[in-house]
Amino acid sequence: MSTQQNKAIVRRLWEEVWNQNNLAVCDEIFAPDYAEHEKGFRAYLQTVFPDSHHTIEDLIAEDDKVVTRFRISATHQGEFLGVPATGTPVKLTGIWIHRLEHGRIVEGQQWGEWDALGFLQQVGAAPE
Repeated sequence: MSTQQNKAIVRRLWEEVWNQNNLAVCDEIFAPDYAEHEKGFRAYLQTVFPDSHHTIEDLIAEDDKVVTRFRISATHQGEFLGVPATGTPVKLTGIWIHRLEHGRIVEGQQWGEWDALGFLQQVGAAPE
């Protein structure tokens, strides 16, 4: 697959799975053993941040990897990182790297960074 095709697949992840909560897309864009993991992770975060919106700030690809720098806007509606729901609007940023093979995402969850401290500060669970 070309880097442009890989970027299109990862863009579907953010737009269709995360923003539209269309978990059926997972079966199309993830390797079978990874699709169930992603569905579970997305379903869990849907209960925590039901109104979340993910914005792609940068999407960069090389060889079999796609890097996304993203921003999330959401309301904290469920327990997360040990913090009970606060109803607080939050903004998070992060970077995720996905690896693709034969037109499907095969790795990625372990290659992510996001601003957990920023989340904790926004909901009052950590000092600013």
